[in-house]
Amino acid sequence: MPREITAVIITLNEERNVKEVVASAFRVCDEVLVVDSCSADKTVDLAREAGAKVIVQPYLGDGPQKNFGVPQAKNDWILSIDADERLDENAVAALSALDFSGGSFDGYSVRRKTFVGDRFIKIWYPDRVTRLYNRKKMAYQDSIGHAAVVGGRVKDLDCDLLHYSYRNYSDLVRRIDKFAARGAVQLAQKGAKVGVLSPISHGLGRFFKQYLLRGGIKEGFDGLTISIISGFGAYMKYAMALEAQRE
Repeated sequence: MPREITAVIITLNEERNVKEVVASAFRVCDEVLVVDSCSADKTVDLAREAGAKVIVQPYLGDGPQKNFGVPQAKNDWILSIDADERLDENAVAALSALDFSGGSFDGYSVRRKTFVGDRFIKIWYPDRVTRLYNRKKMAYQDSIGHAAVVGGRVKDLDCDLLHYSYRNYSDLVRRIDKFAARGAVQLAQKGAKVGVLSPISHGLGRFFKQYLLRGGIKEGFDGLTISIISGFGAYMKYAMALEAQRE
């Protein structure tokens, strides 16, 4: 049965995902809010058809956008779920069984299983993320890049969030470019000084971490490809930051 939990989902042109993610959230939540960044497709209409309440807000960055809808939720417990994510059956069971009355924890983390197409990328697992939290105690970081929920006491749950983020390797490379650009901006905002060797050292470091330490070497073609793309993303983040610093 749905709990007194509000799901907050940020979207931009997610007509292929929005109905499924809203349906997934309603399995444990009694309210779903979609914060849409002025989509040009049918995202808003499809979200409303699926039963979600929609708020249109030009994109503020990852953390600020995810925080924007929280004050308009009717519940204090917030489930943050992205449009390309779904609750696994074990997550539905675990969230449905939680007892919020004791006040022992302010948030709960889940493991995230990321897929490229239909292939589960093991070297990125468990990628634990806090996604269920009490808004009185916790919130997302005020970060334009990938932000995390911070503050409070968090319990790790033995369940999974399914992450269908990338349709194929081409899609992954395009997204890596976007993430690298955001990361470069964050480095600049922090006043980080980037040297000419920074792109190489960070790129190689990321590759070897994924390929050797995280076990990519055991995962054949997918492990090697993911490690190379990850290293490329780190390289480009610092290359873009160096370029901006020179300008």
